[in-house]
Amino acid sequence: MDFQLSETEKMLERQAREFAQKAVVPLAAQIDRDDQFPHELVKELGRLGYRGLPFPKEYGGVGAGYLSYALVLEQIGRASLTLGVITAISTVPQEGLFRFGNEAQKKKFLLPLSKGTQLGAKAITTKATRQEGAFLLSGQKSFVSIAPAADLALVFARLDDKGKLAAFIVETASPGFEVREPCPTMGLKGLGLSVIYLDGVKVPEDNLVGKPGEGFGILLEAISMGRLGASIGAVGVSQAALDLSLDYAIQRKALGKPIAELATIKWLLAEMSTRIEAGRWLARRAAFIHDQGQSIRLESAQAKLFNTQMSVEVTSMAMQVHGSYGAMKSLAIERLYRDAKMLELYAGVSEIQRVIIANHLLERGAGGL
Repeated sequence: MDFQLSETEKMLERQAREFAQKAVVPLAAQIDRDDQFPHELVKELGRLGYRGLPFPKEYGGVGAGYLSYALVLEQIGRASLTLGVITAISTVPQEGLFRFGNEAQKKKFLLPLSKGTQLGAKAITTKATRQEGAFLLSGQKSFVSIAPAADLALVFARLDDKGKLAAFIVETASPGFEVREPCPTMGLKGLGLSVIYLDGVKVPEDNLVGKPGEGFGILLEAISMGRLGASIGAVGVSQAALDLSLDYAIQRKALGKPIAELATIKWLLAEMSTRIEAGRWLARRAAFIHDQGQSIRLESAQAKLFNTQMSVEVTSMAMQVHGSYGAMKSLAIERLYRDAKMLELYAGVSEIQRVIIANHLLERGAGGL
C-alpha cells in the first residue's frame, strides 16, 4: 500500500473538509437537538457526488474508489457523525446491488442511489413466501436506520420452502411496507431509527438479488461496507474531539498558564492523537484492499472493532481535558461522546466483531497470512 495520497485524493479530501466545515458543522448541534433527519444535507451530499464515490460512472457513481470514499466520509463524520453514518448506511444496499445485482437491477436501482436522487436502507425480516411471479415478504425489524427517508430497502428474508436466506430490493412505497414508531437513542440523533413492519409486501421476482439461498453471502459482503463506514466515522468523530481538546487546552488557563502546559493534559492529547492515527490507517487499509477487488469481511471487522472502541476512549479523554465543561450540553464534546458510544453498538457490537475475526483466524490456522 502506498501511504502517499495522490493529488486527486488530496483535492477530494480538502473539498470534503471545506464543505463539511462550512455547511455541516453549523447544523450539527441542531440535528442532535431536534432529532430530525437532515434531508437537505443528504440531498446536497448526492449533488456533490459523495453518495456514489466508489461505484462506476455507468451506474451513477463517480468511480473514485473506496479509499476516496473513506477520505470523504471521515470529513463528514468529523462534522456530524449522524450525517456520516447516514452516508455509510446508504452504501450497504448499493454494495449489495453492485456486487450481486444483474444489469437491469443496477440500472434501475443502483443508478439513482449512486446519483443521490434516492436513498436506500437495509433490513432483515422473517420470511418470504413464493407467489406466481413474485414473493410476499412478512416480518418486523427494529432499529432500522434512515427508514423514514428511504426510497428502497435491501431486505433479507428466509424462503419458506428451504429456510435459506434471500435478498430482495423492496420499494418502500409498496403496500404493506410500514414505518411505525421511532426508536429514540442517546446519540446519533437524526438517524431516523425506526421499527418497520412488512405485512405481505409483494415483491416482483425481478427484484430478487442473486439467486434464492444466496442471501447470507450477499449480506456478509454488503454489511462489510457498513462496518467500514462505522470505522471511518469513528476516526472522524475522534478527530473532532481532538481538535476541540487542543483548542480548549491552549485557551483554558489554570494558575495563569494554559492547561496545555500540564503534563497530564499533554499525555491525554498524545494518547488521543496516536490512537486516532492507528485507527485511520486501519480503516484506510481496509478501503485500499477493497479497491483491489478483494473481500474485506475480516478487515472491516477489525477496523470496526478497534476504531469504535477507540472513539469511545478518545471522546472520554476529550471530556477529561475539558473537565466539568465537557459534560455540558452547550458544548460539542458531550454530543461527540454520546455519538461515539452509539457507534460502538451500530453495525454489530464489539462482541460480534471479535467472533468474526476469531473465526477467520481459526479457518486460516497457524501460520496463515
